Amino acid sequence: MNDLIAKLYDQSIVVKDHGDYVDGELDPVKFAELIVRECGVALSPMLRDMVSRGQAFELIKKHFGVE
Repeated sequence: MNDLIAKLYDQSIVVKDHGDYVDGELDPVKFAELIVRECGVALSPMLRDMVSRGQAFELIKKHFGVE
């Protein structure tokens, strides 16, 4: 997992206090929302420069460090 995805994952952990112990679990909705927001960040050059859809896909992959 690359650093950006790990950061989004960590931001999606919900801490729960059970009284005698504390744990955390992934909130999949929050994780998905953060990924979608990052896709918007990755595509901002496309919207500004009007690049093609193929280039948009490459921008998203590059933003997330996916090969």
